[in-house]
Amino acid sequence: MKALVKTAPEPGLHLVDVPEPEYGPGDVLIKVAATGICGTDLHIASWDPWAQSRVSAPLIVGHEFSGRVVAVGSGVTDVAVGDFVSGEGHLVCGRCRNCRAGRRHLCINTRGIGVQVDGAFAEYVVLPSGNAWVHREPIDPGVAAIFDPFGNAVHTALTFPMLGEDVLVTGAGPIGIMAAMVCRRAGARHVVITDRSEARLELARSLGVSLAVDIDHGTVGEAQRALGMKEGFDVGLEMSGSPAALRDMITQMTHGGRIAMLGLPSQEISIDMATVVLNMLTIKGIYGREMYETWYAMSVLLQSGLDISGVITHRFPYTEHEQAFATTADGDSGKVIMTWD
Repeated sequence: MKALVKTAPEPGLHLVDVPEPEYGPGDVLIKVAATGICGTDLHIASWDPWAQSRVSAPLIVGHEFSGRVVAVGSGVTDVAVGDFVSGEGHLVCGRCRNCRAGRRHLCINTRGIGVQVDGAFAEYVVLPSGNAWVHREPIDPGVAAIFDPFGNAVHTALTFPMLGEDVLVTGAGPIGIMAAMVCRRAGARHVVITDRSEARLELARSLGVSLAVDIDHGTVGEAQRALGMKEGFDVGLEMSGSPAALRDMITQMTHGGRIAMLGLPSQEISIDMATVVLNMLTIKGIYGREMYETWYAMSVLLQSGLDISGVITHRFPYTEHEQAFATTADGDSGKVIMTWD
């Protein structure tokens, strides 16, 4: 089969022929239909220090995907041949304290497909049956492929109550925009999103945010005044990993405000802890998705009418992977999909 592989510990990915993966008693074999490109994939492709410390070559990359189940291992009863699925790419141990308590998203032994084990940028991928999320209703394969980042958005957006709240989202990448859409769907009053990319801000505007602010030409304080807000934001979603964004968010929160942080900083961040303490702010780190409550919420949100397809701005066949990666890396696109059918 064809697969996009990190063939050596150096920059670059290569489309090569590799054997089809073998599946075991508890696994499912999936014919991949569509895949999404993530920032993690860009790190691995460029072979930056993050990738060098976590990835061993050779490795098939990719963890955002959808596809059709074509075979199941013995003992698999919850997934059937013919099912169309998305994949939860975090493989947990099932034995640690958190796993046994049902908090699998907090497993201390988590491995990731496309990072520690072979991933989904291939014609076929193997997954434990419990990690396959079956779609019971028709769904666009591209939308199904981005259930992984959509899950990040839902997990972050629903960390704190949303009904009637004013929300600040810093970072208008695909996950930030989807999080803003979920906030509106969950009853937030105002949702303000910030970024430096006018293309992404325009996409956010088209998908329903209250205000999209180019921080090079405006401020969050000005956005508050334009919306008639008096006391600051109730909830902050930090999606960018930017130190400046987090510091500014802290100053824009109301007393007792709550901040969920999904953006992963590339360096240490210094913040004004006196403001955090005196204003009684809560800052909570978010990683991945709650397995599998977030997955249930995602399906219900789509069934109830939330349409995230507009976040997908580009689709390429896998043979044009270089252009797909370049489009993702330019920072102005929404979600980029590679098709494998």
